[in-house]
Amino acid sequence: MKPKSKVLIIAGSDSSGGAGIQADIKTVTSLGSYAMSAITAVTAQNTTGVKSIVPIKPKEISNQINFSIKDIKPNAVKIGMLHSKQVIQAVIISLKKNKIKKIVLDPVMVAKSGTKLINDSAISYIKKKLIKNIFLITPNIPETEILTKIKINSPQDMIKAGKILIRLGAKNVLIKGGHLKSKQMNDILLNKKIIKVFRSKKHNSNNTHGTGCTLSSAIATYLSCGKDLIKSCELGIKYVNEAIKSNLNLGKGNGPINHLNSFEIKKKFK
Repeated sequence: MKPKSKVLIIAGSDSSGGAGIQADIKTVTSLGSYAMSAITAVTAQNTTGVKSIVPIKPKEISNQINFSIKDIKPNAVKIGMLHSKQVIQAVIISLKKNKIKKIVLDPVMVAKSGTKLINDSAISYIKKKLIKNIFLITPNIPETEILTKIKINSPQDMIKAGKILIRLGAKNVLIKGGHLKSKQMNDILLNKKIIKVFRSKKHNSNNTHGTGCTLSSAIATYLSCGKDLIKSCELGIKYVNEAIKSNLNLGKGNGPINHLNSFEIKKKFK
């Protein structure tokens, strides 16, 4: 099988394989595309928590991005954990230099276990600089609350927060509604022209480690294959929901989802 497209992933490593660059590569590969990577940090973690984080120097992150793109130009880029202002600056410079347009940002800030993954200056720089330079940002509710400084308790609050991110310079915003207490999932896509609500059944499962990484990578993959923004978000959400529904049940904490589920349901994703 020949890959449909090429996706560059810029993110941290998760030694447990459930999130981070490992989840990203699994997602891109299972959806039929070719994955490249630039690792921003190495973490020692499992389903119960994070033991350590070792950051990669900004220069080496830039080298990974530029040297990979020099040889194989990606159709889209997915960005995950960027742990410092200096790393964010390096990533912005590299992506501008290589003129990449389809960039999806998952603003990873806190691990599922509650461990903080980036510092305050990095959060500030994401708001001031990074979101203006990407195509789509995909925060969950806690991340959206950090970026907008408002409390979110409803879909209406999600829309309000999304509009704040648009005013900060975001082109497109997909706020993930999994943290709201409801039987139905509401993921909301916004830009200056549209508000689109994706409604789906919420699956009660403790095995949701890496869902944010997976969704952003799935959307980036569909964008890389030429699908439009709304369709890419719709298909990405379906992929994640099916992967959660599969319920792998690995580990003693928040377990991973089943990325291989796409091989069973790929006929639906057209």
